[in-house]
Amino acid sequence: MSSPSISILLPTYNYARFLPEAIESVLAQDWPDFELLISDDRSTDGSAAILASYAARDSRIRCHLQPVNLGMVANWNWCLGQARGEYVKFLFGDDRLESPRALRSLRDALAQHPSASLAASARSILNAESALVGLWDEFQDAGLHSGPTVIQRCLRETRNLIGEPSVTLFRRRDAARGFDPRYRQLVDLEFWFHLLEQGDFVYLPEPLCSFRRHTAQQSEQHAIAEVGKWELFELFAASRARAAQQGQSWPAHQFLPLYHHLTHHCRQTATPPPAMQSLRQELAAEIPPLHYAAFRARRHLRSLAHGIRRRLSAAPGTAPA
Repeated sequence: MSSPSISILLPTYNYARFLPEAIESVLAQDWPDFELLISDDRSTDGSAAILASYAARDSRIRCHLQPVNLGMVANWNWCLGQARGEYVKFLFGDDRLESPRALRSLRDALAQHPSASLAASARSILNAESALVGLWDEFQDAGLHSGPTVIQRCLRETRNLIGEPSVTLFRRRDAARGFDPRYRQLVDLEFWFHLLEQGDFVYLPEPLCSFRRHTAQQSEQHAIAEVGKWELFELFAASRARAAQQGQSWPAHQFLPLYHHLTHHCRQTATPPPAMQSLRQELAAEIPPLHYAAFRARRHLRSLAHGIRRRLSAAPGTAPA
């Protein structure tokens, strides 16, 4: 059997409600040269019957029912290990491809930019009823962005600006390491950093994919349980150390928001992890006290201004600002 150009990997667990929408969005693509590999992590909601029905309809669909529950990261890595395509496109069971051009556009973006190791697009945000509730377009500018620059920007702004696995595409050869099982909440961001240390980032501002927000998704459950509370700082320390090994300097004052959050977490936690206390001390030694004081003052003034605007807009007879 010849290898497809794109492997679409769909790890799922108890998403029977959303699976038809996700699979139909793949079958509607105008790029036909793909395989759809679905790994069900021992669902208990009738997902197996849905998957069997689709596999019988289209030979490009391969379904595997895991004999035991692997867990999220292990299931992602199992899918990666089974992929046969040159390019890899994740799509979670509760998400969907928003445009029939999604595969073609993301694949062309990487093919046209050999220096890029990761492609992503803007994404639509859906609710549990599949209604559009938002649009995320963090980069806006189409085309190439420096990999190290994107890494540093995510850390400076303390956010995953790239997006979830469902909005990305990458080459299988660059992903042999797989997702790092030591991470749980930021496992995708850590993997994006791994890819961007190998090449550039190419971005498409068209919302080619959709990400669904609902209370049952694992990232929401992790957030409620504060899983990965310290992962962003661990990721910063590891990335900064690797950059230093390559002769790149990351001045601490460029990451004041991250340092501010780290300081807050350390003060609010009875026994912060020793590694995080050490990182805070290391950054504090590099950041001029007046620089940090000015940063805090600016944050305080912005917070006051935001509060005043909210009160004015809520006042009777006052038009929102």
